[in-house]
Amino acid sequence: MSPRNFKKTLLTAVEEGLSTLGDSSKQAILFHLENSFKIKREEIPTNLTEFKKALEKIFGPGAPYIEKLILKRLHDKLNLGFENSENLDFLNSVENARKIFPEEMTKT
Repeated sequence: MSPRNFKKTLLTAVEEGLSTLGDSSKQAILFHLENSFKIKREEIPTNLTEFKKALEKIFGPGAPYIEKLILKRLHDKLNLGFENSENLDFLNSVENARKIFPEEMTKT
């Protein structure tokens, strides 16, 4: 999988994760990310650290819940198992998925 395809898959997972809160909520969050945090929708995959910080500012203690929704969607899209744990690290989990997926594609 090319890095570009991974970014597209990640962005889709972000949007689907946010959609679980409702479409209008997703739109409001994306609007807030762009206007308050200067993170455009299409820049989320290349700006994950800032995206994570923005989620923490928007949702406070609820941010890990949103991160898990996104990670679950990402893992589903990549056909990777998803282990939900309390100590889940969003940035490391995305990076691990990025590293693992090309190997998974070659397995038959």
